[in-house]
Amino acid sequence: MPPSDQTRLLIVEDVPQVAHYIRGLLEAQARVKLLEVLTEGGRAIAAINEMRPDVVLVDALLQGRIKGPKLVEQIHEASLGVPVIVLTVPQNPVEPNPELGIDGVLSMPFSGFDLMTRIAQVRKDHEARQTVGSNLLMSVFSPKGGVGKTTIAFNLAVALAQMEQRTVLIDGSIQFGDLRSLLKVPVDAPSILDLPTDRIAESDLGDVLWRDPSGIDILLAPPRIEMAEMLTARDIEKILSLLRRVYTCIVIDMSCQLNDINLAFLDASDAIIEIVTYDSTTIHSTMAIADTFRAIGYPASKVRYLVNRSDSSGGINPADLERALGRVPEHKVVSDGRLVVQSNNEGVPFVLASPSAPISQDINRTATELLNAGRMSAFAGRS
Repeated sequence: MPPSDQTRLLIVEDVPQVAHYIRGLLEAQARVKLLEVLTEGGRAIAAINEMRPDVVLVDALLQGRIKGPKLVEQIHEASLGVPVIVLTVPQNPVEPNPELGIDGVLSMPFSGFDLMTRIAQVRKDHEARQTVGSNLLMSVFSPKGGVGKTTIAFNLAVALAQMEQRTVLIDGSIQFGDLRSLLKVPVDAPSILDLPTDRIAESDLGDVLWRDPSGIDILLAPPRIEMAEMLTARDIEKILSLLRRVYTCIVIDMSCQLNDINLAFLDASDAIIEIVTYDSTTIHSTMAIADTFRAIGYPASKVRYLVNRSDSSGGINPADLERALGRVPEHKVVSDGRLVVQSNNEGVPFVLASPSAPISQDINRTATELLNAGRMSAFAGRS
């Protein structure tokens, strides 16, 4: 967890002396922000939905209408996506059990170091469980424009949705908003900037996402170029963290630049789908970016090459492309200029307009291969 990533904490504690002690410990540091101390368990569920804390601390000896253990059970059954630390005493031992909603235990007496360490570890472990095997975040990227990146990203997202994956497509071209023009979205439609940056809740998504007739949700780029400066890499991290809790598949249509925003997208991605064509300048740029990815520290397995217009080699030997990439490309999509142009002009994905076309079958095959690769990677991560 980066040092700048402040943890938002909600406490449910009805003993004033204990609440005062914890407040004092938290005032001496900046890594944890105390949202509120609730004295009644009955208010907890509504408060979690409203405040979206990163961690909840519940006293196991909480009295009132809803006792501590019952509140932990209610939070778990409500699937609120927030880890719970149970505060207890040695005379009332509690065992950590995430399957029962007990992500961590803190026994009194405890120090500030004990409190901070437990909060950080519980949040880290919870986010790891939420990420591994639960969804797939992929960036569709190319270091060179004109390779069909946006068209592939859009159709790939729709293909994933057709496979019963809850899918969101992010317009990562923050300055120029490629998807806004492709899908003929109104200028006044909400964008990524309409999400609050101080705290982002799932309830905020419904008012901001564009629901496409194809069945996917789309998080649009700002409508004007200068608005891109209002977005930070930290905003991107928060947004992606939220989307991972809601969607099975997240597809990002990237721009070509390598800046702070794009690096935030790429760093968070499980897979980078890099588009290549049989074009000498594209191949040269692809080789150059491969060196950059290695320098950043991305493993080779994170990048998966997709050859677009694979049936139009333009005189370049496919074996030469494989030698340049250092391996056989994982995915191939044939060309179909007439279908692609017509579908794009109508703002309709070709995988729905003509599902039997070879280009549509290639996209569907790619979607299946990506899902299978994601499941294998998650399995390897758990074993």
